[in-house]
Amino acid sequence: MSSDPIYHQPLMGQMVVEGLNRYDERPCLFLGETIASYREVRERASQFIQALASKGVGKGSPVAVLSANRPEVLYNMAAMMVSGCRGTPLHPLGSLDDHAYVCNDAKIETIVYDPGLFGERAHELKEQVPSLKNLLAFGPHERADDYGALADRFTAQPLVAAEVDPDDAGALIYTGGTTGKPKGVVSPARSAATMTMIQMAEWEFPEEIRMLVATPLSHAAGALFVPTLLKGGALYAMQGFSAEEFFGMIEKHKITTTFLVPVMIYVMLDSPLAETADISSLETLVYGASAMSPTRLAEGIKKWGPIFFQCYGQSEAPMVLAHLKKADHDLDKPERLASCGRPTPWVRLALLDDDNNEVAAGEAGEICVRGPLVMSGYHGLPDQTAEVFAGGWLHTGDVGRYDEDGFLYIVDRKKDMIVTGGFNVFPREIEDVIATHPAVAQVAVVGVPDDTWGEAVKAVVVARPGQTVDPAELKALVKKAKGSVQAPKSVDVVDAIPCSPLGKPDKKALREQFWGDRERRVN
Repeated sequence: MSSDPIYHQPLMGQMVVEGLNRYDERPCLFLGETIASYREVRERASQFIQALASKGVGKGSPVAVLSANRPEVLYNMAAMMVSGCRGTPLHPLGSLDDHAYVCNDAKIETIVYDPGLFGERAHELKEQVPSLKNLLAFGPHERADDYGALADRFTAQPLVAAEVDPDDAGALIYTGGTTGKPKGVVSPARSAATMTMIQMAEWEFPEEIRMLVATPLSHAAGALFVPTLLKGGALYAMQGFSAEEFFGMIEKHKITTTFLVPVMIYVMLDSPLAETADISSLETLVYGASAMSPTRLAEGIKKWGPIFFQCYGQSEAPMVLAHLKKADHDLDKPERLASCGRPTPWVRLALLDDDNNEVAAGEAGEICVRGPLVMSGYHGLPDQTAEVFAGGWLHTGDVGRYDEDGFLYIVDRKKDMIVTGGFNVFPREIEDVIATHPAVAQVAVVGVPDDTWGEAVKAVVVARPGQTVDPAELKALVKKAKGSVQAPKSVDVVDAIPCSPLGKPDKKALREQFWGDRERRVN
């Protein structure tokens, strides 16, 4: 990437300025009792930028954010993007150890937080994170600066984006840790900008965007902010997810689009309101972050129509590697509901074998990508960075294959593969079969230690409300569809499957229940 600014693409700071400057009194944000216009968000962001600068926070500053959804999160998000800060979101459900690990690894200097929910946590982190200089609270809090009161001292000025190089770190985002200790993904400014441009080109946004945000604004939902701005839309942010409030928000505000992770969609499908709520205004339901059951997806299409749009990516190359568009969610081709769509033409994607050669047509290989969307590397981890960039590609760790029409199917996570009796078994394929059973709401398949087979296939399932799951039926179902090797040796019926802070089934936590204190996770 040339360092000459004449060749630089527009980055997120410029996009925020452009988006906020387009309108004045048009509504931009609905959150709780707050209704803020484009002008109000623009002016508040300017005051927040000046407040940050007064504390020495600006271009390149390492800042962590810990808050539930509230208006100040959006103002601060805009301020950090325009200022060129290096942001690190802390998940609201994370533990003290989780947060301390991330803050120390990222050498965080400023924490922006909600004092009502996370005041004690902020003070605990101040004791455990030597690099921490500033506590900025969304309101009064002892031993911290009141971020809002500090911002009130300044008069709003025209927004001017900091001069940022495309390869400068725009964010340091920590992986969910489902396959090991969380790693800091260095996301350069070019990555978020490329993601946004692909969203604008590829995502099937409605003509009039009323975007319902049901996930944390500081995380994946933040990726919806700039496209919404540039299309003149408005964000409607929830302060906590429930099916009742979600359906209610759609009805009240005539929501036209939203983003959900699959487990949220399952909750909605299982709600009595799924049959009675008026969601006719909803034109596009974007889903992603983890694999969705094709059976439950078909159920959603039958209930709500052709509104589903899937995005596929990962922290290392976020959200837009492939898309399954609305028209491709075809009930006449049910096998396609297991696909993540066609690769976007804006990145290079290949299926490679263990020697970094492309696999033959129709065969499975690791999904590897190149392009400006890709991260710079893992923070402070040169060996892991070299490994994931082997052969000049980003190795996603996902195993995929193409069908004859060019649709991409993720067979599994490479590290989730189960080796049982010398055979390689991919849990995703088994999960898709079990999910077809009418009594199953959710399923996760893992390998567990077995003295005979080395590893045995175990299915962990959640029953649908009012239904009973017969383990023998599930074993027989998989045996018939996939053969005896892939049939689960055991089935556990549980109330809930653990999820990572990002809403993905947490197979690492699930495996821990069965592997105990063994040093190795192969048997």
